Amino acid sequence: MSTNKKTIRKIQSFLFPLLLLSVTACGQQSVAPANGEQSATQAPPAAGKQITIGISQFVEHPALDAAREGFVAQLAKNGYEDGKQVKIDVKSAQASMDTAISIAQKFEADKVDLVLAIATPTAQAAVQTSKDIPVLFTAVTDPVEAGLVQSMEQPGANVTGTSDMNPVEEQLKLVKELKADAKSVGIIYSSGEVNSKVQVDKAKAVANQLGLTIQEAAITSATEVKQAAESMVGKVDAFYVPTDNMVVSSIAAVLGVAEAQKIPVIAAEENSVKSGAIATYGIDYTKLGEQTADMAVKILKGEAKPSDMAVEMQADMKLVLNKKAAEKMGVTIPSSMLDRADEVIE
Repeated sequence: MSTNKKTIRKIQSFLFPLLLLSVTACGQQSVAPANGEQSATQAPPAAGKQITIGISQFVEHPALDAAREGFVAQLAKNGYEDGKQVKIDVKSAQASMDTAISIAQKFEADKVDLVLAIATPTAQAAVQTSKDIPVLFTAVTDPVEAGLVQSMEQPGANVTGTSDMNPVEEQLKLVKELKADAKSVGIIYSSGEVNSKVQVDKAKAVANQLGLTIQEAAITSATEVKQAAESMVGKVDAFYVPTDNMVVSSIAAVLGVAEAQKIPVIAAEENSVKSGAIATYGIDYTKLGEQTADMAVKILKGEAKPSDMAVEMQADMKLVLNKKAAEKMGVTIPSSMLDRADEVIE
């Protein structure tokens, strides 16, 4: 045993100087942060280098598509055109968290220069995976509750973006304008989406003062949407569709039940109104994507770091009405609403 110890000490004395040289040579490499802290964001791309941006979208539906399209178009306006100065790699998770994680891991392995995560689940996957690459999110209702940032004002680490927090109270007021005697509103939402639970809680918090009660139905897959809507027939006077990715991607199922039973549908965003809901007072997802792109440009140019960029929200809301949808659901839109609408779909 003593001979072995002497041999080990000789090997250690031989290797120690080599180890010092190795550490010195690797001094520029990133070191895993201690105590779970995230490391600083990587330096901005060098001038003349083609930039690679990875876009991870949780599922394809009009609102999220609009955010992506607005982002890409605004980048081009700022001199970052796909196929020229920028290579944009768009991936869809098809509403699968496992796929979202795989996409995030691929972007990390490819060492893209920036990640755009569209919707809360893909943002969570990106944040868990990428510690150095700048991550921007959009179409995320409550980034603090989702664990993406430390605070709206000081996100910290390598992550920031834009929130699509919608004015739930103002949207529920539309129910009373369309149907003054309404007492109960049904909300279908995905139990796996943090953003949806936040909206349901907000709705429940303000419903009483509006003379409403909330009936909720949690689902775990898109195939359950129609059944959830049918289960509320006879119990609710209106449906409210939040910015829930699973429900919005299957909104046709809700609309089918609503039209057959003459139950008005209020939505949390305008693309759902264009799809057949009656009304919303909310944000423009194309503009939200453009707003996110402006933040990306600052990061790519090295003018700002995600950790110091406050999460942004959209200030201007739009009242959008769909007259044809109202007819199908047996509702007459009051002239007072039509007069102040920003957009009326005939």
